[in-house]
Amino acid sequence: MTARDSIQARLARPFDPAELRRIKRLWVRHSIAEDRRDIDGLIGTLSPDCVYEIAVTGQRWDGHDGARAFYTELFAAFPDNAFALSEIVVGPQGVFEVATLTGTNEGPWAGTAPSGLAVSLEVLILFPWDRTSGLFTGERIWFDRQRVTSEST
Repeated sequence: MTARDSIQARLARPFDPAELRRIKRLWVRHSIAEDRRDIDGLIGTLSPDCVYEIAVTGQRWDGHDGARAFYTELFAAFPDNAFALSEIVVGPQGVFEVATLTGTNEGPWAGTAPSGLAVSLEVLILFPWDRTSGLFTGERIWFDRQRVTSEST
């Protein structure tokens, strides 16, 4: 995650209804692009210096090239993936979501070899918001790593 603002500065951000609508619209654009596997559409929601990080593995992808690599690997690992949203919070700091990723693990992902198994994985994702660019600064992702390598559906 980028260290653009201290946690105190992020907590002090005001709740501006117009800004919250912009954040929500951007998240919707991002989600639609992901459902369509539209990598260019996804990149259009991200600041040039975005960072993608899988917290449980320590893996990190930097910038637009890194985000492209992240999504290329994700879509190859789970070609039939689907996300089912179960929780969402939109605030001046960005978006936090909880979703279930389902799909068949056909390729390497998150440091694990493909299993060929059906996976149902609860993921928690933070999309930090950059007020200056009006874009997300990437994603920070958490999940139970064991669920990637074992049949869970």
